[in-house]
Amino acid sequence: MNLSPISLAFKNAKKEKRPALLTYTVAGDNTKKKSLKILESISKDVDICEVGFPHNTPIADGGQIQTSSYRALKNGIKINDVFHIVKKFKKSKKSKPVILMGYYNMILQYGEKKFILKCKKVGVDGIIVVDLPYPENKKFAKKCRKKSIEFVQLISPTTSKTRMKKIVKDSHKMIYYISMLSTTGGKLKISSKEILKNYKKIKKINKNKNCVIGFGITEKTISELKSADGLVVGSAICGEITKSVNRRQNPVTNVVKMVKKLKRKIL
Repeated sequence: MNLSPISLAFKNAKKEKRPALLTYTVAGDNTKKKSLKILESISKDVDICEVGFPHNTPIADGGQIQTSSYRALKNGIKINDVFHIVKKFKKSKKSKPVILMGYYNMILQYGEKKFILKCKKVGVDGIIVVDLPYPENKKFAKKCRKKSIEFVQLISPTTSKTRMKKIVKDSHKMIYYISMLSTTGGKLKISSKEILKNYKKIKKINKNKNCVIGFGITEKTISELKSADGLVVGSAICGEITKSVNRRQNPVTNVVKMVKKLKRKIL
């Protein structure tokens, strides 16, 4: 059986005895051209690229990502621009997995079927819909599976054991564990030890499914969590773009430096 690009990325990282590094950037931040350049430039150090749809009411996103979204929306980015960025990225980085992350109302307005077909056409490998929880997402996840697009289920520290078992059983090959109860980019309120303890409960249910940890992961905390299958860094990167923009520096150069540092910490 052929492995999906996402599963392959995890497999290759495991071969190197390290977690997969996932980055999150908002499409169109700080310009369409720059956001594509950032993706292309960091892709050689990153295993999976998460690309966010800019949204004007992002319920799960903290300040850094909201600022990124605001900049992208101010630049007039629309859903089709996001697809265009992914398509261009995939042209030169065909094998690099891309996961789109966004909110359900955009998908609903675009039309579920049309959205999934468009994802397939431009080369999207996975989808995370922050506000479409299990079991409400079962139908949508099924439609994604039909097109060989991975639907990523979310699990949080408050997910009960019974519910967790159902989600893991029903999930595709990748699960996203939200490390803490806060918006993205919050300071880690609980110890890495505690996060890993909760994480292991998920892995115990099915060790063959890849589980990543996201929310609050920075240069400081990443190395303490490297026993996970994958680690997601988003807010720290969006924050770096903001700093660069404010200082009139090139965000591409600064984000590349940051990603290289993150990668070194998990080797």
